[in-house]
Amino acid sequence: MKRVLSQSDFDRFAARSPAIARHRMIAVSVTAPSAEPFELPAAVATALARPFRRIVVFSGAGMSADSGIPTFRSGNNGLWKEFDPQDLATPEAWRRDKETVWGWYEWRRGLVSKAQPNPGHVAVAQLQREFGASVVTQNVDDLHERAGVTRVIHLHGSLFAARCFACDEPHELGMPQAEAHRRLMPPRCARCDDHVRPGVVWFGESLPEEAVRQASTLMRQCDLLLVVGTSGVVHPAAGMVNLVPRGAPVIEINPQAGQRSSRIDHSLQTTAAIGLPAVLRRLRAPA
Repeated sequence: MKRVLSQSDFDRFAARSPAIARHRMIAVSVTAPSAEPFELPAAVATALARPFRRIVVFSGAGMSADSGIPTFRSGNNGLWKEFDPQDLATPEAWRRDKETVWGWYEWRRGLVSKAQPNPGHVAVAQLQREFGASVVTQNVDDLHERAGVTRVIHLHGSLFAARCFACDEPHELGMPQAEAHRRLMPPRCARCDDHVRPGVVWFGESLPEEAVRQASTLMRQCDLLLVVGTSGVVHPAAGMVNLVPRGAPVIEINPQAGQRSSRIDHSLQTTAAIGLPAVLRRLRAPA
């Protein structure tokens, strides 16, 4: 079985790649709409009215929606409309037609490269700088890093951390092509000359063990969990949320009403760009 990208792999790649390292050092200009005034419900404000030492932010696809990044299944344009994304995100699809798979992922990487962190991403970066928050994400974009967050745990890998399909050697990518192409030949590995694959976790692959271990440890030790843009019902979110100690508030921020985990104490039906700055303001306020 092939090894999937671990957090240590991602960090090793970042150390060797100026393009990735820049995401961790450069302050970006946020062009997404500013957050609207939002008042937290009294129960949420009360739950946040004490010091927290081990805050964890667990983000999903909704985190990046305000930056204009479509979700995995909803974002195909006309070039890809006859494809089921799930059919492109497998090792079998890669072996069958790697040019189409690479073209699709490069199109997605191009969309992310043009997007900017939204006020929710910026609030998470502030939570880390001011309160030491840790960040675990299911997203494969780099918007947390570009907002200034460090040591992001990527459970599903990253579009920006390509690696060899055969030997897992990291491969530095240049800028995505300006125009989408239906089929693109992936580059070759400098070590073994096999083809370079996207650095994401495909269907049928295991989540990276080290990332899961680190995320699980953070969940077990946290005293406040913010679940942003994911329901907390579908795995791996469900399993992670259930690790949080009793007594630690679990607050969901998600504009989509629907089923939610019984472990979630409070639900804010709003976007990350609105809800997270409001949480940050409350944590900054005197108790």
